[in-house]
Amino acid sequence: MKKVDLSVEFCGIRFPNPFVLAAAPPTDDAEMIARGFDAGWGGAVVKTLGLEHVEVNLVSPMMAGLSYEDKGLIGLENIDLISDRDINEVLAEVSELKKSYPEQVLIVSMMAGSEKEWKEITRRVQAAGADMIECSFSCPHGMPEKGMGSAVGQDAGLTYERAKWVVEAAEIPVLIKLTPNVTDMRPIAQKVKEAGAAGVTAINTVKALLGFDLDTFSPVPSVNGKSTEGGFSGPAIKPIALRFVADVVKDVGIPVAGVGGVVTWQDSVEFLLAGAGIVEVCTAVMRYGFDIVEELTEGLALYLEDKGMSSPMELIGLGLPNIVSHESLSREYKAIASIDEDLCVGCGQCIVACRDGGHQAIEFRGRQEDGGLSDADDARIPEVDDEKCIGCGFCRTVCPVDGCISMTQRED
Repeated sequence: MKKVDLSVEFCGIRFPNPFVLAAAPPTDDAEMIARGFDAGWGGAVVKTLGLEHVEVNLVSPMMAGLSYEDKGLIGLENIDLISDRDINEVLAEVSELKKSYPEQVLIVSMMAGSEKEWKEITRRVQAAGADMIECSFSCPHGMPEKGMGSAVGQDAGLTYERAKWVVEAAEIPVLIKLTPNVTDMRPIAQKVKEAGAAGVTAINTVKALLGFDLDTFSPVPSVNGKSTEGGFSGPAIKPIALRFVADVVKDVGIPVAGVGGVVTWQDSVEFLLAGAGIVEVCTAVMRYGFDIVEELTEGLALYLEDKGMSSPMELIGLGLPNIVSHESLSREYKAIASIDEDLCVGCGQCIVACRDGGHQAIEFRGRQEDGGLSDADDARIPEVDDEKCIGCGFCRTVCPVDGCISMTQRED
């Protein structure tokens, strides 16, 4: 068995492991970041800073969660802004943190307006001892009137211009955090590459309207009866994040810090397979605490051992060759549903899904002519009509028992 070393190199910087606290409330002060480092996080991105003259007026409440059936917090919307703390205090904390935790990587997220401001904040951040800079071109709400956030990241020209300003002033690696609120991130990431930035962070939150209170008709989170579109994060956005990470790595060829929906070690492996070099986490930390990094690191280490690998870097991009265009997918391979009777609990969800999903290929055994069920022991076992099944896979998706329904190749 190979000995696993979880350390990774990303944009020329060594991380003790690929797990990094994203710029968010958990990284808004030194005490919290220190607890995160003590728990085992490989790095942290300090919550986005602005210069002294940038007024930050927070609202409350600023967060609301999305639940579905018995699943709590599958998504989180926030209308938070950048840090409202004084930049001088935060940068002083950065200096002290680097003295106390020299092995962990400290990245500072920042946001500014003019060229002069971007270069000033860049010099101040690196003078404080930050290992890397992350520029937020991606917040979907707050201060677009100042030319900040996704107002920049949705425009390739503005992205290039501002990234170039920072790179010119920086002596440490620069990451540009891009917004998913675009049709295609690749042209914008290409401009980041041309500007000379070390890498891209993808993604920030997805612009969303979470829902309404059905009694008051107010959108949530409700601020005295009113609300606004905010940034959506959490497990629900992982497929969106994976798509953008894979797009940028595969077609632009620039290092990517992956973020968006990571909760488990399996999620993190998926980001590595999509090409991410490190994995940032936010919502899951807020929900479960800093200690989830233990499960992330232990799970990743055991997975690598099982695969005969000694480093997370061996996983990076392994899934990319298997992402192809729709017209390149095999039309010869045909699959049908197969139900494991020993695992089946007879709930009938697959039958409903298939019946009203369009194919009517699954029925209970023992169905009498009048439509009722017999008293036979196997009356509650679904049976697949191989001739009707087109192999769509929807039945497997709704089945509550893991592994009960599989898709097997049709043998003609």
